Amino acid sequence: MKKVMLAAVFLAGFTYSSAQKTPAVDPKEDKDLMTWYHKDFATTKVYGVNTENAYKFLESKGLKPKTVVVGVLDSGVQVDHPGLINNMWKNPNEIPNNGKDDDGNGYIDDIHGWNFIGGKNGDIGIDNMEVTRVVAKYKPVFEGDNSTQNKANQAKMPEEFAMYMKSKELFTKKSVDARQSFQRYTMINEAIPSMVAILGGQPLNAETLKNKKPSTQLEAVALEILNNIAKDPAFTGKTPAEVESMLKEQMKGALDYFGPMAKQYDINYDPRAEIVGDNYDDYSEKIYGNNHYQGPDAEHGTHVSGIIAGLPQGKEVQYGVASRVAKIMSVRTVPNGDERDKDVANAIRYAVDNGAKILNMSFGKPVSPGKNVVWDAFQYAQDKGVLLVKAAGNENEDVAEHLAYPTNFKNITDEAPFVNNVMVVGASTNRNNELRADFSNYNKKMVNVFAPGEEIYSTVPTNEYSYQQGTSMASPVAAGAAAVLLAYMPNLKPAQIIEALVKTSNLSSENEFGEKSQAGGVIDVKKAAEYAYNNFYDGKSNTVKVKAVKKSRPAKKSVKK
Repeated sequence: MKKVMLAAVFLAGFTYSSAQKTPAVDPKEDKDLMTWYHKDFATTKVYGVNTENAYKFLESKGLKPKTVVVGVLDSGVQVDHPGLINNMWKNPNEIPNNGKDDDGNGYIDDIHGWNFIGGKNGDIGIDNMEVTRVVAKYKPVFEGDNSTQNKANQAKMPEEFAMYMKSKELFTKKSVDARQSFQRYTMINEAIPSMVAILGGQPLNAETLKNKKPSTQLEAVALEILNNIAKDPAFTGKTPAEVESMLKEQMKGALDYFGPMAKQYDINYDPRAEIVGDNYDDYSEKIYGNNHYQGPDAEHGTHVSGIIAGLPQGKEVQYGVASRVAKIMSVRTVPNGDERDKDVANAIRYAVDNGAKILNMSFGKPVSPGKNVVWDAFQYAQDKGVLLVKAAGNENEDVAEHLAYPTNFKNITDEAPFVNNVMVVGASTNRNNELRADFSNYNKKMVNVFAPGEEIYSTVPTNEYSYQQGTSMASPVAAGAAAVLLAYMPNLKPAQIIEALVKTSNLSSENEFGEKSQAGGVIDVKKAAEYAYNNFYDGKSNTVKVKAVKKSRPAKKSVKK
């Protein structure tokens, strides 16, 4: 799980450029923006996924949907969120809160799912990045005090050594970047009062700032920031109070993101043993965790769940692509840091064994020590007919050059994935001239489709809603689309669902978008439904039977003579 920063304006020092226009309507009140990703491209020329017309087509064929359980392998879900509570999966064979494993699956009181990153002593919030764990484990092996033994180990374990060297490079660079970014955002945050003072009650614009002269180093920093953000249409013309509020919100997001990185890149930090209490090196161990579906920070998982199956509540218009047909199973797998391979494999098997037919996996990482156990779980899901939907990643990279695990390609040079039940999803925007989100990973062979993943409005904890962006948002759009197809045509196989979505995507060649995925476009659920119905539907499942009406012989008309 990688969050895309709201404070990206500051990421390259204090430089700024923007092609965005000031919105005509406040995004918090813009009903059209809140639901843009459902739009029909044919009539609006906006690359939405055509949600409503998909339902209309399927129902016009007399099909009656069956509920599809979608497993959300994520940070946790607020299961009682008003926009989700009526679409949460409930284990039919488990009696709530009786402290017993009623269904005998090994997990006690798993009513809405399970949490593989918790235990008797609580729940993991922050965990390491995977590169940190690899460096901590293998540095004594490959770069210990005994140089002769180091060389022997390097020769004996070439795959592990290659992974260690890659991890070491990433660990060194990203830990420095994280520390510097935290310092930068701390400085900006501390300069906010000075920025307000410099404005002196005047609105933020170039005219207000042109004759300002700083008298201290802090004021110099504050003035530099103001001069840069004054170029941003979102800031220019704002009052000092509005500037202060906007900056505080963005800096909170930045500090909340970079603050935990001190632990994520600390090779001595390891909360696993104390909190979860499992033998982490034992990949065969499956029974551990607890039923805390939400965990310490369920923002990401709750947002993902709403995209799949959110229901409108009160004045909120937000709804998920599969809101009419899907139930969410929460399988807590991803901390604030990198997910662990053992947990991913067990989460997949748990969801499959408990009836989920589609799994959404909005996470990824550059190295995977336990990739084989995850690949075994992929194969297990394929054998059970379960579709896995995975985010492509947010690094703006070609995934053939920078693998994002877990991957369905065992080797980059392979012509095809080793399983046929995995759909990898990139993120698109509502701007046709910039259709690929600038953060989205891509590849013509290894990314199947694109789906909306920028400015996506959905549920978040404490019964709230917010806009977020990332391939983490695009993946559940595609998972919801798959759920719609499967609900009305339950005979569909994962490979058929993927084919239907790939072959019917709305194409674009602008800015080489057509070369960024196998589909070359953005998914269209209605077109995919038509394709699946015409090519794969068995004509037997889920049809609404219409009783034949016996025609009575018409009465003879009297003929007037």
